[in-house]
Amino acid sequence: MNNPATQIQFLHTTRFAVFVLTLLLLLGLVLHISSGSVNIDSSAYLTGLNSQQSLVLWELRLPRLVVVLVIGAGLAISGVALQALFRNPLAEPGLIGVSSSAALGAVFMIVLGSTLFGSIAAWQMSLAAFISAGLATWFIYSLATRYGRTDVALMLLAGVAVNAIAGAGTQLLISISDDLQLRTVTFWMMGSFANVSWSAVSIVTTVTVIMSLLLWRLARPLNAFMLGENISLHMGYDNKHIKWQIMWGSAFMVGVAVATVGVIGFVGLIVPHIIRLWIGSDHRQLIPLSALAGAVLLVFADWIAKTIIVPSELPIGLFMALLGGPFFLVMLLNQRKGWVK
Repeated sequence: MNNPATQIQFLHTTRFAVFVLTLLLLLGLVLHISSGSVNIDSSAYLTGLNSQQSLVLWELRLPRLVVVLVIGAGLAISGVALQALFRNPLAEPGLIGVSSSAALGAVFMIVLGSTLFGSIAAWQMSLAAFISAGLATWFIYSLATRYGRTDVALMLLAGVAVNAIAGAGTQLLISISDDLQLRTVTFWMMGSFANVSWSAVSIVTTVTVIMSLLLWRLARPLNAFMLGENISLHMGYDNKHIKWQIMWGSAFMVGVAVATVGVIGFVGLIVPHIIRLWIGSDHRQLIPLSALAGAVLLVFADWIAKTIIVPSELPIGLFMALLGGPFFLVMLLNQRKGWVK
């Protein structure tokens, strides 16, 4: 990167990536905001919306669109941060059990929250999901990391175990839920943006923006951390402090996202991998471009999910699983080639 020609090439690649992703995001915004059960012609935006169209736009489509953008960006940044923490591109909130643990905390509040606290507020679900996700991240990292090195196989096996335990706990809570709680949990577990309100927008946006800036501020330490903990230490960074910020920052974003719209996997796996192949591993560019690409991916995914089987709607969590599962298998095959060599 010290070569001037290489720096110019890198700058051109980054600008081109920003240009392409911005165009895709604008296209996605137009498609997403104009689709739905109530038809709103583009001319109506110029001539004026009637009362029904105005209600649909301001109370349903706009809050949904904002949450899609914010959660897409947040999940992508969480993936980048966790992959830096574990120094492995396979680390993703859904695969290593962070999302399912957040789901366990949120389901706990849905089923038992009213009994324990009288009523359930959105912040209580977010807090429960955050605590569960943070504990899962800490447990997996402690188990899979020894002497500054992360055992990939142990990390994935620990993720399988955490997913199984969190799934069992969730099923146990479902077994004691009443009919209304069961319907709420079932739709929520599949992931959906259908019932997003402006109050949810404020919580998700505030948490995601603060945590994203926190992790972006760690871009230089993350670059050093990826080279090895000893190198990072010799460069003057506090590894322990960096790890805690990554774990809790990622857990906070994943927890709030899961508490708001349910479990949506693979965004944190697909997006960082593609952006890293495109522009490289410098976190100063990788984090903001992954945020932009995460928003693009989830906008198009949600647009397809809500239009592909009209008048019904495909849960976004199922759609992302169908998309991310094959992608993960391809990554595993590529990793296997590396292990064989």
